[in-house]
Amino acid sequence: MAPIAASRQQFDEIPTVVGIFSAFGLVFSVSLFAWICCQRKSSKSNKTPPYKFVHVLKGVDIYPENLNSKKKFGAYDKSEAKNKSAMPKNSLHFDLEKRDLNGNFPKTTPKIQSSPDLENLSPKHFAEKKKDSVSPDGLKSITSLSSEDKQDKLGTLFFSLEYNFEKKAFLVNIKEAHGLPAMDEQSMTSDPYIKMTILPEKKHKVKTRVLRKTLEPAFDETFTFYGIPYSQIQDLTLHFMILSFDRFSRDDVIGEVLIPLTGIELSEGKLLMDREIIKRNVRKSSGHGELLISLCYQSTTNTLTVVVLKARHLPKSDVSGLSDPYVKVNLYHAKKRISKKKTHVKKCTPNAVFNELFVFDIPCEDLDDISIEFLVLDSDRGSRNEVIGRLTLGSSAEGTGGEHWKEICEYPRRQIAKWHMLCDG
Repeated sequence: MAPIAASRQQFDEIPTVVGIFSAFGLVFSVSLFAWICCQRKSSKSNKTPPYKFVHVLKGVDIYPENLNSKKKFGAYDKSEAKNKSAMPKNSLHFDLEKRDLNGNFPKTTPKIQSSPDLENLSPKHFAEKKKDSVSPDGLKSITSLSSEDKQDKLGTLFFSLEYNFEKKAFLVNIKEAHGLPAMDEQSMTSDPYIKMTILPEKKHKVKTRVLRKTLEPAFDETFTFYGIPYSQIQDLTLHFMILSFDRFSRDDVIGEVLIPLTGIELSEGKLLMDREIIKRNVRKSSGHGELLISLCYQSTTNTLTVVVLKARHLPKSDVSGLSDPYVKVNLYHAKKRISKKKTHVKKCTPNAVFNELFVFDIPCEDLDDISIEFLVLDSDRGSRNEVIGRLTLGSSAEGTGGEHWKEICEYPRRQIAKWHMLCDG
């Protein structure tokens, strides 16, 4: 009995020992955690807030995206940087001593200045440079403008072109614009920015930042396009669209500049150019094209099957002469839209083949209060999509739209297809 009692006494002491070690471990963990928190708090209080400001807008490389940040924003050459006026290093940092009691920085009105490259260059230098590097067919002579011409004048765009043979990159520097018209009648100013597209493929689309309340914007932004062989430069065309930002509605189009690169030699180095901004020239044809639609009404299931088949003879919606069409389908019940669908975008074609089927549930027993609207739009990544043409099918529709609707009501469960002329959007 004595050995059994001794072993039992030893087992009774084990929980006590475990509890003591657990208590010590808990106290040590809490103390260590509190010490780490105090160290982090003290280190944060001693650090200066990171108010470093990096100006990434001057020189944005577009392709490829997998480059590191050094290559991505190094759009200027060393030779060009030497010619620019020296800027103090502190200008890229906020001055912490100028903050007020609340820690805020005093507001200063930004002053738009012209690009340093253009301050040192006279108009004569621009004319001489263009004469040596560009063929006469691609340039317009500088002539004196009468008072009537100055009223219609939309301003001048200054830019430069360059080709980097080592990286096989095409560089476009949008410098500034002079003499833009005021698009805001109240403040008599504009909020300009520029969209640029390389035609004819429209693969490369870029735009500058918006400069507030100025008619003499200085952008000074460089866009670099990789993977464009020098032999293909002659076949390209640059399209600049000058717009004014509007917060509450669609941006106002000031004008455009179209630069065919045929005959322009970039082998000798950077080429400085300027062009007069002209009114936007949207090439509209006499018609808006045609759309082939197939409809089938299922009276038993009360559904309407719509097949968007083809579009042909679509008008030219921009200067490239090609559209990127797609069709948006809206179903209306008593003039209220109850459903919407859309097809995929077909790239660069006036004759698109969609072959896409949509099934709509009809909320009523007949089609008297039902109508379908087809909108053919031109897809544009940089701005709002423009309506190429419109088509409405229903009992109250005129022409082929009303005839097509009458046929599907008289012959349910039959797929009926018809070509329809698109009207103005």
